[in-house]
Amino acid sequence: MRAASSRLARPAASALAAVLTFTLVNGNAHDPATATAAPTSLVVTAKQQGWVFRDGDGREVTLRGFNVSGSAKLYENSLLPFRSTADAARSAQAMRDLTGANVIRFLISWEGVQPSPSTIDYTYLDKAVEQIRAFTGRGIRVLVDYHQDLYSSYLFNQGSWYTGDGAPEWVIKAGDYPKESCGICLLWGQNMQTNEAVRQAAYDFWRNRRISTSAGEVGVQESFLRQAAAAMTHIRQRLPDQEFASVIGFDPFNEPFDGGLSGKSGLEWEKTYLMPFYQRFRAAMDASGWAAKPAFVEPLAFWNTGFFEEGGLTTAGALGTRYVFNSHFYDGARMTVDPSPASDGVYDAAMNEIRDRARTLATAPFVSEFGYKLSGSGSDRTPWMVRAMYQAMDSGVAGKSWWQAAGAGGNVLSSTQWHWDAYSGRHHELMNRNPAKVRTEGDGWNDEDFSVVAADASGALATRLDQAVLDRLYPSAVAGDVLAFAYEDLARSGYGGAGQQRAWLAVPSSMPGIATLVKDRRFGVLVWREPATAPSAPTELHLPASFTAATTVVVGDVATRAGLPASGTAAIATETGSPTAHRLLLRPSGAAPGTVHTALVVGAATGPAVTPAQLAAAATELAAWKNQRFPA
Repeated sequence: MRAASSRLARPAASALAAVLTFTLVNGNAHDPATATAAPTSLVVTAKQQGWVFRDGDGREVTLRGFNVSGSAKLYENSLLPFRSTADAARSAQAMRDLTGANVIRFLISWEGVQPSPSTIDYTYLDKAVEQIRAFTGRGIRVLVDYHQDLYSSYLFNQGSWYTGDGAPEWVIKAGDYPKESCGICLLWGQNMQTNEAVRQAAYDFWRNRRISTSAGEVGVQESFLRQAAAAMTHIRQRLPDQEFASVIGFDPFNEPFDGGLSGKSGLEWEKTYLMPFYQRFRAAMDASGWAAKPAFVEPLAFWNTGFFEEGGLTTAGALGTRYVFNSHFYDGARMTVDPSPASDGVYDAAMNEIRDRARTLATAPFVSEFGYKLSGSGSDRTPWMVRAMYQAMDSGVAGKSWWQAAGAGGNVLSSTQWHWDAYSGRHHELMNRNPAKVRTEGDGWNDEDFSVVAADASGALATRLDQAVLDRLYPSAVAGDVLAFAYEDLARSGYGGAGQQRAWLAVPSSMPGIATLVKDRRFGVLVWREPATAPSAPTELHLPASFTAATTVVVGDVATRAGLPASGTAAIATETGSPTAHRLLLRPSGAAPGTVHTALVVGAATGPAVTPAQLAAAATELAAWKNQRFPA
């Protein structure tokens, strides 16, 4: 437990001051170098296909990135994603350069913020802010997440097979919980269903059980909300306005689970306990300087996994734009009993369920966790499982059918993959504080190994999955309404260049010119509608590293050309904060409101040189396809 100090006082939230007087922990945060121009704040707005994020220029924004990171569950990392600001900066730069990511989900811990009932650790928060600024300074947006798994590590004994994270020791000691046991558990998540210590602790949280502490009697949930208000107030005060604009919101509680339904259904439990908690957290955000940012709220943890389908906040009514429907997706069947590999369109139904639920809730969707393990039994399927998840988030329509039903899938889903661990395979975590159980492999937590990157001895980061899966073409900011998007990444089914390479986005025989142009090449198609007001900023797509200025081909009504100049209607520019990652800028000239635009973007670094005749044939076919599928 960190020692408290009162040498440096900082103001706590007013809601806290009336109930608790916190001892303040000293911190020596410093401002990093002047940040690169940060993105503008995002808002959630409606369009015909549902609700989307838009930036200050009115462009429809797609967010793509990673969770940083499971290391926040580890005591070796002091419950933060990174051990130092330098490590955070190194990761931020590598993430931007290697993947073109424009968002992270940044994990913090209740235990880290409030190590005792009367202590808010501002040193911990200052370190978190410095690490956040390493990302905002490179043009990467941030979703802050209060993370927990199985409620708390202090529920587990030193010899346990499992551990947790989240609630501080003083909460667990006051709860007087039974000896933990999962029984016969194949996955750590089963503790939520069978471990009575875990279940009773969660039950107490949702019902705000009164507990006796060194600071007097307090309600468990009330204590959480008070420290959250203090943390949000401090983060807001420490982040300059421009960088706070890059913070997209707050995730109040990772993977909420009930701990006991008391005879209710999962839907009733969400209505009775989960939504009121979110409303209280929303009020804490409003009182702490976060009123303009949405709460990214998650449904009951097992919703949309393939097994336990209860939940989804369907009894919540319309959430509205002060909330975002924040879902996770893990393939419960393939994690347990289904040995089949992933394939074209296999996750469309699951991702479309997320889209549909967000539309019902009258807000934007966000997928804040997805992925699969990178070692152990079944991990040979991971590259195409992750590929299929991205495909479903891009379009929601199988590649074999996309050209015939391009607009049927709905909006492009924003997401953060689980996860980005700069210390993957190099941990030294004492599991449940047991010096006889030192965890070094994988994520250093519950035998998981999900990190998409690992560092060598010098600290340089490299991707563990095929770069084609992670560094993707995606519409990062579209001046208007996205009508359809799809991307063919040609990612291999194995690791390190091994396995099959098979195209999923099949061009129909009726479009031979496009089929010839994209054969054995990575390519994407974007369809969008010109807004009512002339856009003040261009449409932008992140370009994978293999899409170079000299070899990128654009076909469409905005421009048709091979090779990208630094200016013009179709141009190339570096991504904010990166000297090597690039984006495509599209500027329709004088287009009338409502005009439907198309852009076929091809990485033509391989194969025969693209000829003017091929470009003309592809442009004719693309225009005819657009007029048929998306008439003005």
